[in-house]
Amino acid sequence: MKLIEVIAKASSQPTISIIAEKYKARDFRLGQEGEDGRQPIRMLVTDENVQPVLDALQNILGAQSTARIIVFPVDATLPRARTDQEREEDSATSTREAMYAAVDKNARLDTNFVILVILSTIVAAIGLVKDNVAVIIGAMVIAPLLGPNLAFGLGTALGDVHLMKNSLKSLLTGTVIAIGFSFVIGVLWPFGLGSPELLARTEVGMDSLALALASGAAAALSLTTGLPSVLVGVMVAVALLPPAAAVGLTLGHWRADLAMGAALLLVANIVCVNLAAKLVFLVKGIQPRTWAEKTKAKRAMRIYIAVWIATLVLVVLAIVMRTQLTN
Repeated sequence: MKLIEVIAKASSQPTISIIAEKYKARDFRLGQEGEDGRQPIRMLVTDENVQPVLDALQNILGAQSTARIIVFPVDATLPRARTDQEREEDSATSTREAMYAAVDKNARLDTNFVILVILSTIVAAIGLVKDNVAVIIGAMVIAPLLGPNLAFGLGTALGDVHLMKNSLKSLLTGTVIAIGFSFVIGVLWPFGLGSPELLARTEVGMDSLALALASGAAAALSLTTGLPSVLVGVMVAVALLPPAAAVGLTLGHWRADLAMGAALLLVANIVCVNLAAKLVFLVKGIQPRTWAEKTKAKRAMRIYIAVWIATLVLVVLAIVMRTQLTN
């Protein structure tokens, strides 16, 4: 359940009242009109109706440059809702605005992102070299590369080219930094390549694809349902930093054969996460607000899903060929 506050011209009040009635607002309150002619209006809306209400409000208030729509989370209301109402609210999809705000922050290519990538690369490299599972999990949980992947998938679903460009730039930059930094570590740090954890990141099979697809779907589902706690498990299940670090470490020891295996695992994870996320967004009906944007986004979504499926087929062929060559 969300509390939506609208600050708009008092003349808009009758239309806003109709919207509140149409979407069965649990409560509706009018504030006092201010000297500037604007009036605060509050309504309590169930989670499944938040997105339609926001869309309707934006349609009627789009011409008012001074209008504001504010959404407040509601931790609890008394008396408690009936069980069937609670179930409906638990299964409701988060608003596109809330999802956008969540992924946009994690997809920005700024100083914090670069520092997180470097720190997680150092942690992952140490864990891989020392065969320390706990340290590797620590690098997984930091997971700076998961955010850009989810942001790219959401940007495709919404047809938001700006978000897609920013997330893709962050993903590529973060991957290059992780591989490059771990390569330097591999060159400067004399260690053996006998660590089972390191060698495990140079192996890729069909089970790796299944794991990445399931984890990518879980990540997208946690984003659409507003359950961020699920992301911690996803970060551990389909970590992108350890394979990237493994690529750099093995290259630093001039073992191109091992580096190719780690790179293939990294590519497989990225492809599967993006494909699964896009399919979840499609099934959950995540799309832009206007008809023109919806048409554009649907076309883009079909194209990108086809591209990722084709890329996945190429990855499968590469895995099969590598398996035959190594056996």
